[in-house]
Amino acid sequence: MQDIEEMLAFLEFNEITYQRWDHPAVFTVEQVNELAIQLPGIHTKNLFLRDKKATRLFMLVAPGNKVIDLKDIARKIGVNYLSFASKERLQENLGITAGSVSVLALINDPACKVDVVFDEEVWQAEAITAHPLVNTSTLVISRLDLERFLKITNHMPLFVKI
Repeated sequence: MQDIEEMLAFLEFNEITYQRWDHPAVFTVEQVNELAIQLPGIHTKNLFLRDKKATRLFMLVAPGNKVIDLKDIARKIGVNYLSFASKERLQENLGITAGSVSVLALINDPACKVDVVFDEEVWQAEAITAHPLVNTSTLVISRLDLERFLKITNHMPLFVKI
């Protein structure tokens, strides 16, 4: 599993540019908003989800200000049921802890067990914010560099309108 320094080295090696902001630990979108850091790009929230039998895992990347209806998302991605995956599954599959969920954690999923689902609004943004495996730092990454990251990690995104 990668840690933050390995993650940043991976990004640099693959010429994926980013801007970095370090800050106190945050666990929710509300806590991020309280910091009042003005970052470029769309601010995201990331949910680590599973289907009913936990045979499929998903990372949902959505704008931080949107309300998420898991039943609607499940229908749109073709599963019968979605719920939050456990902290243990998060650690086992992405090597991170709760509060650090980020699309960048897909670097720790070489077997591609986690499907990544983007809200269309996030995907259309010029840049996104994401934690680099820890919730004490935030990166801003352009969509083009995010596409390159997903290609390198072999994660083909799904898209939904929330």
